[in-house]
Amino acid sequence: MKLFFIAAFLAVAAAAPSSYKPEYKAPSYPEPSYPAPSYSTPAYPAPAYPAPAYPAPSYNKDNKYADITITSQSDERNLDGSSQWSYAQSDYTTREESQVQKKMQGVTYDSYGKESYGEVLGNTNKGSSYWVSPEGQKFTLTWTADDAGFQPKGDHLPVAPVHEYELPVAPVHIPFNGKGYKIY
Repeated sequence: MKLFFIAAFLAVAAAAPSSYKPEYKAPSYPEPSYPAPSYSTPAYPAPAYPAPAYPAPSYNKDNKYADITITSQSDERNLDGSSQWSYAQSDYTTREESQVQKKMQGVTYDSYGKESYGEVLGNTNKGSSYWVSPEGQKFTLTWTADDAGFQPKGDHLPVAPVHEYELPVAPVHIPFNGKGYKIY
């Protein structure tokens, strides 16, 4: 009986084709068509600003400062952090300033806010200004600003009085025990 089944199986296997591959066709769906959206154009009203509470500036010929103009100007910035700039005006007012980066001791803060003392980069500035007051008085101001602070100089600046006197010296009493020895 076993032999019969084996012979029947071999007969069926010999009758079937050896390279059977079913063909697969993907279903085709129609392409959807959607109409393009249409948006209406928004209408924004023009903003209404209130009138300023101050009067508009008036420039007239009676203004004695209206004719002041810049007669010269320079501005130089360098890659090393130094710079210098100056200007002069038609009323003889001038200003010039220069700065240099310098390493100095100072307070630094890390990203957590912890304070430490060490070397920092800072600017040292030097400059001068000259101007004439409306009364005709001429002023010159020079200054230096560095790790020692801001130090202005000018003939018009007040000067602190200098007192030259000696402080009194209090007498010192050293007790002795009567035998010439100090008592501590």
